[in-house]
Amino acid sequence: MNRTPKIAVIMDENTSSGGDRYDLSKGYFSALDRAGAFAFGIPYAPGMVGPVVEEFDGFLSVGGRIQFPAEWYVEGDRSQYPPSERFAVEMALMQGFLARDKPVLGICNGMQMLGCLNGCRMVSDVHSSWPGALEHDRADLRHEVQIVRGTRTADIFQADAFSVNTFHREALVEVSGAVVVAARGTDGVIEAIEVPSYGFAMGLQWHPERLDPASHPGARIFDAFVKAAGK
Repeated sequence: MNRTPKIAVIMDENTSSGGDRYDLSKGYFSALDRAGAFAFGIPYAPGMVGPVVEEFDGFLSVGGRIQFPAEWYVEGDRSQYPPSERFAVEMALMQGFLARDKPVLGICNGMQMLGCLNGCRMVSDVHSSWPGALEHDRADLRHEVQIVRGTRTADIFQADAFSVNTFHREALVEVSGAVVVAARGTDGVIEAIEVPSYGFAMGLQWHPERLDPASHPGARIFDAFVKAAGK
């Protein structure tokens, strides 16, 4: 039976200016709509976690700048971002969807959460922490990513390398045995991950919702995500 999958999208907020309103790019919703899903923004309401996990087919964890626990960082490092009500709700949603093996896609902040929930560690400023790292937190910069052959990511993108946008200061640097690195930047920074013990648990450091789905292979993740959610 063909049906339209329902995707839960955690809302972002204006953490840089007080955190008094939800603030989320329409690009996420447009990308999911094009891929054939119904997308719903989820607020920071703990009571909604159980029903959302039960009733929705997939979870999209979007970009954002919120405080993660100190133990998610390498020794001596910690978050430079403000605390947010988003964290507890988002983590509970991601854990709930993973526990039910429902598809999870993490973008930027979402990739970092997916990785750290599966044993990875991160840094708060990749430019100062990673020798030779590009300045990844620049809206006007594009850089190449190299896809690791043999990964699910490679199967989805059908490309060995392509140029992506970059809007992140934090990055995963220590990877656990539960996680597979699926792409790196030319400077070696991790740009995509997979958690192969789940049916679909993938993360991207770039923002595919800002890429042209008709011409850019890096935007194909939404088609794969929605397809997995519709099974």
